[in-house]
Amino acid sequence: MTATAVVTGASSGIGAATARGLAAEGYDVVLVARRADRIEALAEEIAKSGHSARAQVLDVTDRAAVDAFAETLDACDVLVNNAGGAIGTETVATGDPADWRKMYEVNVLGVLNMTQALLPKLIASGDGTVLVVSSVAGHVVYEGGGGYVAAKHGAHTLAATLRLELCGEPVRVLEVAPGMVKTEEFALNRLRGDADRAEAVYDGVPDPLSAEDVADTIVWAVTRPPHVNIDLLVVRPRAQAAQHKIHRVKE
Repeated sequence: MTATAVVTGASSGIGAATARGLAAEGYDVVLVARRADRIEALAEEIAKSGHSARAQVLDVTDRAAVDAFAETLDACDVLVNNAGGAIGTETVATGDPADWRKMYEVNVLGVLNMTQALLPKLIASGDGTVLVVSSVAGHVVYEGGGGYVAAKHGAHTLAATLRLELCGEPVRVLEVAPGMVKTEEFALNRLRGDADRAEAVYDGVPDPLSAEDVADTIVWAVTRPPHVNIDLLVVRPRAQAAQHKIHRVKE
């Protein structure tokens, strides 16, 4: 039987690239996201390449919908918790609690919802894998990122705790924490649609990571032998030595 991989946030960026990569590895990939047109087009693209994928419109923060989705699956071997995102760059003193709440709901509770709903099937698979796409923000704080940093610390802590609690069960818990990744939407969404400011984030940075770079790392981690657990893999571009240390080339 073909193994099934569920990828959240599959409508763009890292999620879409990960779905393509896992499909190429022979997984039957379930594309989960809110934007039907995006994931349906991606499922069609993957099918045309000779691989298997299907679209599932779903908001990972809607627990009832997540539970209903889980009931439709015959099996689940891999869960890639990729849905997430950042909103704003305000300080802790000036941040909007509504923005913090939205970030927490998708980055933490979304991971919790999907993991709880699919865990019985992951255990039943005999070799299940839960992968959480966190961020270097989940490990190092920085000014202007309090809400996102707090949420990604939550995602990291969830993964680490789950790994302890599942010790002895046939399920691996992996975490991939990307650094600076240039995708079509992350910075744009964070900066509330300001395209100039979003582009300026990457000004002068030679070769920031692409979605495909991170997806390649995720697929590599997932496809290790079942007894090999990649607890935490931090992946940054060479130009980013740390959150505060980024090499930029002046024009």
